[in-house]
Amino acid sequence: MMAANVQRCRAAVLGKPIAHSLSPALHRAAYQELGLTDWSYDRFEVDEAALPDFMAELGPEWAGLSLTMPLKRAVIPLLDEITDTAASVEAVNTVVFTEDGRRVGDNTDIPGMVAALRERGIEQVDSAAILGAGATASSALAALARICTGEVVAYVRSEARAAEMRQWGERLDVEVRTADWADAAQALRAPLVVATTPAGTTDALSSAVPEKPATLFDVLYDPWPTELAARWSGYGGAVVSGLDLLIHQAVLQVEQMTGRAPAPLDAMRKAGEHELAVR
Repeated sequence: MMAANVQRCRAAVLGKPIAHSLSPALHRAAYQELGLTDWSYDRFEVDEAALPDFMAELGPEWAGLSLTMPLKRAVIPLLDEITDTAASVEAVNTVVFTEDGRRVGDNTDIPGMVAALRERGIEQVDSAAILGAGATASSALAALARICTGEVVAYVRSEARAAEMRQWGERLDVEVRTADWADAAQALRAPLVVATTPAGTTDALSSAVPEKPATLFDVLYDPWPTELAARWSGYGGAVVSGLDLLIHQAVLQVEQMTGRAPAPLDAMRKAGEHELAVR
């Protein structure tokens, strides 16, 4: 049991590499705005092999952890329970330490995506396209399960990736059709396009942006804008960025870890934008 007289006021982000993480800027801004002067938020470079020992050494002052790659699945066996949202994609990006000492894993990326879209007025779409098929694509599918009423087309580079996306669709109860990456330009005519690929991957698609594009959700944020996002917004389309996602998922983390809601979205956004501007 956790000692009753120990204040839980420490949190951190773990991953490898981790030096680039914006999470400290976002969380610290929230603490300042909320008046949580005793709270601290750090970053630690931790890989899968080091994670069990790191977790074992955490004391009762710890309130929570943010997790990035490659730890989102590696942490699951070290937890007491995970939420249904995290289980749906077998990925945890948030660990909350409860007052009775339990370690609960959640995934705030999925509701964070939904919240970022809602902020841009996207409540529901009748179809969507996903560019890519990695871990972020599965989270995107889980988010689309909440807002997309029809088919999701995933554009991928291999049949193995295509099979994975179809399996995720079945698991998440999303109607998924897969298509070859060579035809990815067709994706840009969808009501909602979610780009989940690494930097530079979609640059070649920028010349195929239609004259009246709908909504692009590009999960990258540094460097920003991507060529695709710049062309998209230049044609008047709505663009949701990876920074929007990062902020909204961090809002949910702050609320879970501190027990204070609502978290200060505007202050966290300003902190994230400032951090990127000075890099």
